Formats: sequence, structure tokens, C-alpha cells
Amino acid sequence: MRAGAVSALVVLSTVLSAGPARAGQAPPRPLGIEHCTGGACHFDVPPGTYDVTVLLGGDTASATAIAGETRRSLLAQTEVPAGERVARGFTVDVRTPEGEPTGADGSPGLDLVIGGAAPALAGIRVTPAHHARRLFLVGDSTVCDQLGEPYTGWGQQLPRYLRKGLSVANHADSGESTVTYLADPRLWDTVRSRIRPGDLVLIQLAHNDKTTDEPTYRANLETLVASARERGGRPVLVTPVVRRWFNADGTLDNGTALLVNGLGVDHPAVMRSVARTLDVPLIDLTARTKALVESLGVEDSKALYLTDEKRDNTHTSARGATVYADLVRQELLAQHLIPPGAQA
Repeated sequence: MRAGAVSALVVLSTVLSAGPARAGQAPPRPLGIEHCTGGACHFDVPPGTYDVTVLLGGDTASATAIAGETRRSLLAQTEVPAGERVARGFTVDVRTPEGEPTGADGSPGLDLVIGGAAPALAGIRVTPAHHARRLFLVGDSTVCDQLGEPYTGWGQQLPRYLRKGLSVANHADSGESTVTYLADPRLWDTVRSRIRPGDLVLIQLAHNDKTTDEPTYRANLETLVASARERGGRPVLVTPVVRRWFNADGTLDNGTALLVNGLGVDHPAVMRSVARTLDVPLIDLTARTKALVESLGVEDSKALYLTDEKRDNTHTSARGATVYADLVRQELLAQHLIPPGAQA
């Protein structure tokens, strides 16, 4: 990760209290300022869920943002007037692999990057989050923690909208369909084993179900829902983000853009049907993103995707992923799936 520059006026005091790395080992000693260099901090903790409390501000006006692990946005830029201090908190999932489940392991422990227009970090404390509620994300490349710029999944930006006590465990993986996600033990089997009662499981799989027929697609969604419920989790079906493919009249194409595959399977429609049949909460992200993209039009909607950078009208830019993550956050709040005080 690249570390953003931090003001020389920053005073950093760090306290860490973590559980043992392995059964039978004593817990590690508290980590101090020697583990923070410039705009980056590294905490040598085992996989798990951790609460992070930061104290922001300095002698001059500041604007601080925090990212971590594989380019996850953990705290949106926060402005603090000169001479003041503001406390903020978030909860972070530390795992191996730290990004996409079928990707490289990444660096062990918890890595944070302190950035923003005028960063000022006055203090930080990291502790195990024994009672945090997790939001597991099951999805494809439009959701996952993308390793390299400019690609960004909406799941990568969702943590910035949640405060301490809610952790995003993003197990989305590039190229996956409902078929492959269920078949690979690194994917659904791993998610299922981690689910605790009360955890949310957000499922957005459709982009890569290009050759999946309707009965199979429906059955796979039903399997994911039932399996999550067996573990005490609460599944939430999320219809897929649209592709930026316009008709001549300025509306989105009814096939490619709205996720109808070559077999004529309307993935969002099937997902809506399964949600009704099984009484599963539904976030209709297809409808929300369609309305937004069409309202912006052909030119202005380019900024949400990688149209100019990569000639890519499927994957989102950091801006697009941030906007789409906010749409998910709005729906989670509106449907009372997260408490009102949970948003940043």
C-alpha cells in the first residue's frame, strides 16, 4: 500500500490489546509508536475483527481519511478545526487472504494508511471486537476488494459508511457466478463457516452467470439463502449493478445493461422472485443504479465507470464504487437491517 504523507505536527500514541495469535500462546505485548511510520501503521495481529478508535486533529485545521488492508476505505475524510480533537471509530475485518479470497495472501496483520487533504492523527487504539456484527459480502468483481487502481468494488467503499460495531467481511471474488461460488471451498464454504447468529450476508451474484439457466440460477440463490439461515445469519439478496450500455434514446439496454444473459434469464427478476418466495430482504441495486445512470446521461455517467480509463462499462471507478456503496447503505438503513446510529 502507498502511505499518504502525514503532517510533521502529528503526535501518534498507539495502544494495542489483541487476543493470542494461536491457542496456547500468550497475547502479544502492546504495540507502540515504533509500529507507525509516516502515513502508515502496521499492527501485528492475527486474523479476526478489530475495533479501531482514532483521535483526529492538531494545532492547524486538518482533514484526515483512513484506508486499510487491500485499498479498503475505512474512514471518510474528516475535517477538524485548528486546535480541536475529534474521536472516530470503525471496525475492520482482518483475514488471509486480505483481499479477494482466491488471490494472494497479502501482508499479515492490520495495515492502515493515513491520508486526506491535511492529515492529522493524534492517537489510535486497536482492540479485538468480540461482539461486532459482520456484514458478509458474497459477490463478483463489481463488489470485491480490488487489488489495483483504478478498479474499485462497492464493497471496498462500504466500510466508510459504517461506524464501530459493524464490520464488512468482503468475500466477493472476481469472475464468480452462483455456480462457481458454491463450488469453490475458498468461497461459500469459508463464508458459511464464519457466519454467527445475527450476521448479515449480502449476496450479489449475476454478472458471470452468462450461461446459467433459470432453474439453476434460482436453485443456487435458494441454496445460498438456506445455508446462511442454517448458520443463524440473515441473508439479503442484492440485485446486480447495471452495466453502462445505452440505447440511442438515452435509456439503458434491456439486455446487457440490465443483466439478462444469452439464455434470456433476467437475473434481477429471478432474484426479486426468490426474495418474495423465501421472504428475504432485497436491495434492488439494479433499479437504483439504473435510475442514477440514466439520470446522469451518456457523458456524466462515465465518471462512475472505467469508460475513459479502460473502455470498461462494467467495473466502477473509486467514485462510482463510493456512490454505489452509499446506495447500499441507504437501503440497509431504510429496511432497518442496520441501526440508525450505525452510519458514519
